[in-house]
Amino acid sequence: MKKRWVQASRANPETTTLLAQNLNIDYSLAQILVQRGVSTFDEAREYFRPQMSKLHDPFLMKDMHKAIERIDKALKSNEKILIYGDYDVDGTTSVALAFSFFSQFTQQIEYYIPDRHKEGYGISTTGIDYAKANGFSLIIALDCGIKSVDKIAYANDLAIDFIICDHHLPGEELPAAVAVLDPKRDDCPYPFKELAGCGIGFKLAQAYCLSHNLPAEKYERYIDLVMVSIAADIVPVEDENRILAYHGLIKLNTNPCMGLKALIEVTGKSKDYTLTDVVFNLAPRINAAGRMDHANQAVKMLLCTERDLALEQSLIINIQNTDRKTSDQSITAEALALIGECNILMNKKTTVVYHEDWNKGVIGIVASRLTETYYRPTIVFTKSNGLLTGSARSVAGFDLYEALLACNDLLVQFGGHKFAAGLTMKPENINQFTDRFEEQVRATITDDLLTPEIRIDNEINLSQIDGKFQRIIAQMAPFGPHNPAPVFVSNDVTFVGQPFVVGTKHLKLSVKQQNSPIFDCIGFGMAEEYALLLQPNKPFSICYTIEENVWKEQKRLQLNIKGIKLD
Repeated sequence: MKKRWVQASRANPETTTLLAQNLNIDYSLAQILVQRGVSTFDEAREYFRPQMSKLHDPFLMKDMHKAIERIDKALKSNEKILIYGDYDVDGTTSVALAFSFFSQFTQQIEYYIPDRHKEGYGISTTGIDYAKANGFSLIIALDCGIKSVDKIAYANDLAIDFIICDHHLPGEELPAAVAVLDPKRDDCPYPFKELAGCGIGFKLAQAYCLSHNLPAEKYERYIDLVMVSIAADIVPVEDENRILAYHGLIKLNTNPCMGLKALIEVTGKSKDYTLTDVVFNLAPRINAAGRMDHANQAVKMLLCTERDLALEQSLIINIQNTDRKTSDQSITAEALALIGECNILMNKKTTVVYHEDWNKGVIGIVASRLTETYYRPTIVFTKSNGLLTGSARSVAGFDLYEALLACNDLLVQFGGHKFAAGLTMKPENINQFTDRFEEQVRATITDDLLTPEIRIDNEINLSQIDGKFQRIIAQMAPFGPHNPAPVFVSNDVTFVGQPFVVGTKHLKLSVKQQNSPIFDCIGFGMAEEYALLLQPNKPFSICYTIEENVWKEQKRLQLNIKGIKLD
């Protein structure tokens, strides 16, 4: 699929020049820093060396004092506490963090994850009934609950208190919980709004330690779990998330919790993990437990303290991930066939597909695959417990949540954010919903948003790239939303030798400019599109990221090509 190349706005030249001089770095790199809001030496120091001391005061979060008071009461009275969380990576890491942390102070504690297939997303009546039957009087809900108004009312009738720790957008009415911790509340003054659900749990643990004069190590030890949630939930890597991701990666690569250590061993990649590695290697395996069986398997692994048990659990999860791959590939093929055989579907601005037998656990992955193929807002539905359950994915720049809000009267419930959401509806509403969703998207989306883009940070000459240049880029990590790996463009390049195909679809070539060194390049998925188009001695332009490629313990700079334009 062709992509638009979008050049970032130019940074202020005076500010850039001064920063380049103060940091003794290439002007082009200083320009990228200024574009990202780093314009002084002190700001650069904070950016390159994130400090835990810069985390915000957790008591700035609305209801935090209430939450700590209620937990104190429960601990003093030896009440039974239930840690309740979602079944995805963010939810399971949240539960593992909160359960492990509060287990330091009480043995009257358990955790509960709803069954994706039987109970669905969020707080369930089944979960509340379990709490009542087993004598729990306080439930701490993580990564869910912000829209569970009726469920919290039901719990209140049963004399069960809730503390909600969520990061999703609230509805018009907040649940009547003892405390609702969510920076996205309109009345919450907390300065950073984009924590993951596990991040909210981390702030609760931090607040507890601060209020009881406990050492920071008691909550900071869980920072690798928080980092995994940040990576998996695709939240902005800025402000507190950048600090937590930076230090979480250090812990993951040096002294991870036993569960993550075993999972790393199973993946085959044993060191130098980045956020991207977490997204593609660890997160899918943790997610697979809840997709294919029950997310308790993931929490059990994350809580392991003995290596043999942790390894046993990680092997179980790895097998589930293999089954998940088979399932999502099969369903994706079926969905693509449905679309390809229908001219009406092919010509829409949206994709909405449904089959009652599709695995509920993988429809989110299928929605992502379809979005990659057709690049338009996408919803994949299946049938579960008499209702249609859907997983929705958006394209960059389009607010999916707002589009679903316009269809709210046709839904039983929905929740999420602008790029991804989950929803349920009665089967008889599917056709009306499909039409309404298409009308809403068609009326609000622009043609530009229906074409994927490559955001280019700067144009450089290949001769500017050397070891120091790459080392500065490496220090800009961790990379993710709002802090992506810098993308450069270089014009008038030619290839050296002969391009060739790696695997079945990846393009491998070497390029140079006049008076520049030769650089090896890899273009993932580009073989079919470009292998026959490139001509000897005919200049072209490339946009790319710069990375270190390690082969047989030898490190070489490599350009990871994101796009090619023939001049």
